[in-house]
Amino acid sequence: MTQSKRDARPSVQDVALIVGGGPGISSSCARLFAKNGMRVAVAARNPEKAALETLEKMHGVRRFACDASEAAAVEQLFKNVVQDIGRPRLVVHNIDGRVPGIFRKSVIEADPIMALETLRSAAFSAFLVGQQAARLMLGNELDTNGAKGTIIFTNASAALKGFPSSGAFAMACHAKSGLAQSMARELMPQGIHVANVPIDAAIGWTQEDGTRAHRLAGTTVDDNMADPDHIAETYLQLHRQHRSTWAFEVVLRPWVEKW
Repeated sequence: MTQSKRDARPSVQDVALIVGGGPGISSSCARLFAKNGMRVAVAARNPEKAALETLEKMHGVRRFACDASEAAAVEQLFKNVVQDIGRPRLVVHNIDGRVPGIFRKSVIEADPIMALETLRSAAFSAFLVGQQAARLMLGNELDTNGAKGTIIFTNASAALKGFPSSGAFAMACHAKSGLAQSMARELMPQGIHVANVPIDAAIGWTQEDGTRAHRLAGTTVDDNMADPDHIAETYLQLHRQHRSTWAFEVVLRPWVEKW
């Protein structure tokens, strides 16, 4: 297959912003984007996390503090990123949003305040980040592919199916999917690629001993969990897709996942 012009490293560095920082998908994306010549920023409520400090030391990733459920904080984040490293051409919203106390709660047990906070953290933050990203990208110059930028929303299997005792999270994930689809229909004709990526799996990231594991699901056996390094490769490929074949929804799951 002939490589598209967009696959080549640009003469001017792309700027990538990842909102939601941790040792899994965000760290894998930051490493891969940096290795591919991008200037990378990661935003988190707590940018002092060890994983983010390592990204800064090893890959030159810039760290920013931001509560992505607060409109003013998200607006300021984008202003800071533009001022410090440039206008983003790739923005990844990677916030799960579940409040710990809402896990495995039936609809009659779920705390309404926790349900609302899950919506704010997952779906409302996606709206705020997507809004600011779109405002900036519409002012970007077209690249050689005729694109102004890419916005990617990490989602979950709850975006596709509402599990029992998971109403609040399913509500938030469905909301994020609806937002992404609406944004894609509005923005793709204007040169901005929008993608929704439901990940139907536990995500096992590499531990200090070299194994891959998830804090609840345990250690990965025979690739039975999603590998965040390969998720990051999908995100980079989405950003580089030719506009004649832009993907909107890409569902990722391990080969053994029952669905």
